[in-house]
Amino acid sequence: MNKAELVIEVQKQLGKDTSKAQAERAVDAFLDAVKKGVKKDKAVQLIGFGTFSVTKRAARTGVNPKTGEKIKIAASKTVKFKPGAGLKGIL
Repeated sequence: MNKAELVIEVQKQLGKDTSKAQAERAVDAFLDAVKKGVKKDKAVQLIGFGTFSVTKRAARTGVNPKTGEKIKIAASKTVKFKPGAGLKGIL
């Protein structure tokens, strides 16, 4: 499912009175809230769905696949998603 399909599904869930633009604003508002929550609190927990959290990646050595040359990859932070019991239950 891509974002456009998600917007259509949200529109269906909200009912006939909801326009596609309103559904897209709702999806965008949710995504912005998750981004702000992860940035501020380092984690966003949605009970029954899952948890978005910030994790640190250590510096490491990689290989350029084109040349075979070893390169240094700097330490970084990334967002990780751990599904909750409600989401795991439907799989």
